[in-house]
Amino acid sequence: MKLDYSLLSQRLKAPLPGPQAHEPLRAIPIGLITPRFEHRSPPRPGSVLILLYEERGKIMFPLTKRPDYLGAHGGQISLPGGKAETGETRIETALREAEEEIGVPASQIEIVGELTEFFVIPSNFLITPIVGFLRGSPEFIPDSKEVKKIINASVEDLLQVDAVHTKEILAAKMFPMMAPHFEIENEVVWGATAMMINEFRMVVQSLKS
Repeated sequence: MKLDYSLLSQRLKAPLPGPQAHEPLRAIPIGLITPRFEHRSPPRPGSVLILLYEERGKIMFPLTKRPDYLGAHGGQISLPGGKAETGETRIETALREAEEEIGVPASQIEIVGELTEFFVIPSNFLITPIVGFLRGSPEFIPDSKEVKKIINASVEDLLQVDAVHTKEILAAKMFPMMAPHFEIENEVVWGATAMMINEFRMVVQSLKS
């Protein structure tokens, strides 16, 4: 498939679907034990990067699988990104974190625009998804401490009518959830990552309608 980045950039400046895209992918607790989150401080700012690149005629973007650890996000699939450092812009955070996590130099990435800010309740982060692209093929170098493996997602696959699946998962190894999700390279992509990806999906779909 082809993607017109200038047209995509214009679309990202227009009103975005936001919750209309997020809510259909929200996981719902189904067990007797449900997670409770109480935050006494304001959300911390952070950014993630949807990094588009072409490979064999397809538009792709990388996801990372976190190492297994005790906590809300251990072993989950995420977009490259993380918390902002003092004085950084949202774009600077996304570029720095992507370079640290997957080894793509910030100088090689061209920014297309931003999606809707997203509040990640379990970790108390307010995340801005940044969309960028590479004109060449990336050479990913995963950070061994933060990234267990890199997963390559196809935009074309996301656009299929049957791209969203639903099944029961166990969040944080203790909370049963019914989770709408994407299945990418045999991995279940759910939660905040799936919700942000679904907004990107809806934006790209709007370019083709």
